[in-house]
Amino acid sequence: MVLAFAAPVAGEAPLATAVSVANASDPNQETPVMKTHPYAGMWVTADGYIRHELLPNGRYDEARGRKQSAYRGSYTITGNHIDYVDDTGFTADGEFVDGVLYHAGMVLYRED
Repeated sequence: MVLAFAAPVAGEAPLATAVSVANASDPNQETPVMKTHPYAGMWVTADGYIRHELLPNGRYDEARGRKQSAYRGSYTITGNHIDYVDDTGFTADGEFVDGVLYHAGMVLYRED
């Protein structure tokens, strides 16, 4: 079984693909194994106040200051464009340009 969270653009990897494999502890159960998109990972503002963790399963977790998980939701990536839908239904988007994420007036950099 293969599930894709976002359709790939020609020449680009899909956002995340889940491939079911046998679970080592229970061979009768399948466990998804994620292959990550190059943009998955942690993105932070220069001051570190805003932190977006783009998880390989198509979910995100945003921290603001000392508040962990201030916002959570799903995201899809098409080419260099990202669309967010938080768990309350609020939507936002952004663009990846030269290794930088521009989102809602913020500039976020990949954290290594």
